[in-house]
Amino acid sequence: MAEEPVVIELTDSGVQFSTTVGLIYVFNLIVGTGALTMPAAFHSAGWLVSLVTIIVLAFTSYVTVTFMTEAMGIANAALRAEQQGQPEEYRNVSPGTVSESSPLLQDKGHEDSFEITHRVEMGKMAKLFFNKAGISLFNLCIIVYLYGDLSIYAVAVPKSLRDVACTYSGSGTNNSCNQTVGDKDPCWEGVDLNRDNAYRIFVAVFICLLGPFVFFNVQKTKYLQIVTTIARWLAFGLMITLTVIKLAQGKGQGKPLVGDVSGIPNLFGVCVYSFMCHHSLPSLVTPIRNKSRLNSVLGGDYVLILVFYAILSFTGVFTFAKVEDLYTLNFQPNECGRQAITHVKFFEYFLALFPVFTLSTNFPIIAITLRNNLQALLARPHYSQFVNRYLIALLGIVPPTIVAIITNQVDFLVGITGSYAGTAIQYVIPACLVLLGRRRVPELQARLGGEQLHCSPFRHKAWVYGVLVWSGLCVIFVTVNHIITRS
Repeated sequence: MAEEPVVIELTDSGVQFSTTVGLIYVFNLIVGTGALTMPAAFHSAGWLVSLVTIIVLAFTSYVTVTFMTEAMGIANAALRAEQQGQPEEYRNVSPGTVSESSPLLQDKGHEDSFEITHRVEMGKMAKLFFNKAGISLFNLCIIVYLYGDLSIYAVAVPKSLRDVACTYSGSGTNNSCNQTVGDKDPCWEGVDLNRDNAYRIFVAVFICLLGPFVFFNVQKTKYLQIVTTIARWLAFGLMITLTVIKLAQGKGQGKPLVGDVSGIPNLFGVCVYSFMCHHSLPSLVTPIRNKSRLNSVLGGDYVLILVFYAILSFTGVFTFAKVEDLYTLNFQPNECGRQAITHVKFFEYFLALFPVFTLSTNFPIIAITLRNNLQALLARPHYSQFVNRYLIALLGIVPPTIVAIITNQVDFLVGITGSYAGTAIQYVIPACLVLLGRRRVPELQARLGGEQLHCSPFRHKAWVYGVLVWSGLCVIFVTVNHIITRS
């Protein structure tokens, strides 16, 4: 008996949205915790060295984003070619996918053979273009990064809420500058609830509110994204406005260095987070209705983000003598003689809770991306819908929850996640995907016809190999930073 053909696994693009909404999604995903640590990185590396470095890093990240969009187009063509080779009764079937109504891979003509009409996650592209060793390394990188990201978010948000909500300051005094409040200290005076247990309560609330999004498509977070985008712009606008007012009044206390080479490795690590969106591009780009100017739109997004980072960082380093690791801490109420930048309580608490808004917005997108990659890796046609749709989705949310409940210290996880897995996902994997994908283009054009769409403007192989060399340099710099920090 002939072996039953393996049916191609595809996930649908879902409800489409406009280019503007897609731009908002990409902006929201990129501008996360990296934005809040950028001013401190500028301060440590010096304003001129930081400016030059961030421009180079933004450009390199954009190059690899265009590699990703080109690889997505080639992957769509490869899947169309594979489906053409299947018997008629197996075409247009989408077993083991997350959608009950996945659209059919209809042959719409040669002109759109390379169009991005189906969401093909990084995991599926790895299966299409990599060998077994490459697939294993990819799976390791993407799982470490996404699980690490979700664990960081599941810790950072409840911890921020706990620090705002808990008012006990220790030893009955609210004015001691040297008092350290530990996790085992009470959350509130006279209440039998320590800060550690209060943190775990916030973890449970956070997961119950945002965890269910892992069962939906990213398009169903549209209104959440728009609302939090408004809050995000308001918070960053407040920080920039307040610092500009101080500078205009001549009250700026910052005197940053022009350059400090020792701060460059830390700046590299921060920028890995600050420009990362590659792992979620398939979920964000595929539903965009008009992709005719996709690379230009993404380029505009990167320019906007780069200008925004520069303004936020420059106003910060020239306003504050000391820039905190988490920039919002510079806007806290007056403590220990530190001059408050604003006396409006709403502004103080709004900015104190701003990390909660930032990370909560990204959490559903990262969770959905992890779920999609786990489904591409684990889902099988003969598994039940419960396993393929729900059980695998739970695998994306349960481990980060366990990590968050066990510990609220994830320094080592942050370092590994951003420095190594993050560098691989942002630089190495897109470069390898487009390099190997381009080798299949002549064969696909001969079989399907049509022109290759969404080509990267950086077509020469030198760009690909340059990115790979750049990745090695980034890892070296970040590793040096870790060694210096530990010593």
